[in-house]
Amino acid sequence: MNECSLCDGTGWRPVEKNGWRAVEVCSCRQQPRNEQWWMDRARIPRGFRESEKDFDHFYDLGNPSLQMALVKARGFVERYPLVEKGILFLGNPGVGKTHLTIAILKQLMMQKGAECLFCSYQELLRQIRDSYNPVSLSTESEVMRPVLDTEVVAIDDFGAERISDWVEDTVTYILNYRYIQKKITLLTSNLPDAAEETAKERSPSGKYRVADTLTDRIGLRVRSRLYEMCELVRILAEDFRQTVQVHRR
Repeated sequence: MNECSLCDGTGWRPVEKNGWRAVEVCSCRQQPRNEQWWMDRARIPRGFRESEKDFDHFYDLGNPSLQMALVKARGFVERYPLVEKGILFLGNPGVGKTHLTIAILKQLMMQKGAECLFCSYQELLRQIRDSYNPVSLSTESEVMRPVLDTEVVAIDDFGAERISDWVEDTVTYILNYRYIQKKITLLTSNLPDAAEETAKERSPSGKYRVADTLTDRIGLRVRSRLYEMCELVRILAEDFRQTVQVHRR
């Protein structure tokens, strides 16, 4: 297949606007596609495909933290592909991390023709493990290749699985590869970033214990790499879904 003469196959054409050098989507990537086509291509689960998962339907409810998260997400899309880092959304369950991530993917795909992929952290690790089974129809390479090579990858619920040598090595490999190749990664996590942010939770024995931090779950090597790859956007809010339901009543 011949590469486009305008962009040399990159999908981005250099232009000059008001004396500034910039890039814009090349005409070779501006083929008409509907939202369903892009959602399928990005492997976004059907449960996350509501039309309301966009920026216009992100309810900040006057919360400064939610407002800032929305500003960061919109700004990321506006600047893309002239961005150097992805985003790591941190916050309790139900504060809108996945909503914003999918909204970013939709905008990047439909407005800028970017190739995107969405995956669940636990499901990705499960698929990689399953590929080691002799009767598996997929090889490790076939499972990992899209995660390694896709232009923008979003990994939801990062750190949801407890750390092990295999988990740390696998995740380190994926992130290091994407970092070296200068590919953008978006992440969401329910875990606190540092020990001082942890809450106490009751164990099955009835005693209180300190909840794991993100570093506890992914290891120091991976967390260190994330500082270089992603801007941290911490969302401090109540459960978004419950709050919205109350306001709609």
